[in-house]
Amino acid sequence: MAINLVTKFSPLVDEKFTAESKTSLLTNKDYDFVGAKTIKIFTVNTAPMSDYGRNVAGTSRYGIVEDLSTELQEVSMEKDRSFTFSIDKMDEDETLGALNAGSALARQLREVITPEVDKYTYGKMVDGAGTSVEETITASNAYESLATANVVFDENMVPAEGRVCACTPVFHKNLKLDPKAVLETEIGERLRIKGVVGNMDGMLIQRVPSTFLPENVNYIAGHRIATTQAIKLAEYKIHTDVVGVSGAVVEGRIYYTAFVRNNKKKALYVSKTPSA
Repeated sequence: MAINLVTKFSPLVDEKFTAESKTSLLTNKDYDFVGAKTIKIFTVNTAPMSDYGRNVAGTSRYGIVEDLSTELQEVSMEKDRSFTFSIDKMDEDETLGALNAGSALARQLREVITPEVDKYTYGKMVDGAGTSVEETITASNAYESLATANVVFDENMVPAEGRVCACTPVFHKNLKLDPKAVLETEIGERLRIKGVVGNMDGMLIQRVPSTFLPENVNYIAGHRIATTQAIKLAEYKIHTDVVGVSGAVVEGRIYYTAFVRNNKKKALYVSKTPSA
């Protein structure tokens, strides 16, 4: 006599590993695009110094009067992205609720949308960086590489407070193995959630998956004043009893952009592995 064994399905979904957005430490929200797709940003230049003509006849003792010049940076919204999917009522019922519209939407945000926006933003930082170097990072030069980035920032008067290094796990490993590096690891929970693993010479060390960074990048060091990230629209909907569907239809749209300000490029320093 055959025995029919019971097969049981767990209502707990095996979720993928995900991470919180990392780019907030290296970006600002200084500009918005409310009512416009494109904005123009003025940069006002300065006047040169000259010797005061104390005994010079006439009225030009301060030098030659010239109008201050300006430069214009024009930036536009670039990424208009969307998704949609449906969940049949009986599919939800017969999977013990594993197929649920609310949890599926949250999963879409964690596993798809956040990584996409972060990757795009890091790419903009690399393309717009004021300094980009090629070097082979090892356990004997990781600290020197990052110290050089700090020197470049100091020379260009980048604020000392708020510097961040977004690095690959391999670079972080080499940095920990470098005998010259002294990492302070007393980091608050809020920063640890964002991937911060330490502080060195006043710069936060933030470990991010190498797949988030452009190919061949060891790290991006910088300050949030350099890069603006703007999300003009983030709209997510769950429709029930839609015509033609017995169940829920989920839709989402995100309209975003990121750019490096022309006057702040020197606040970004990128280390890459040498090109093949």
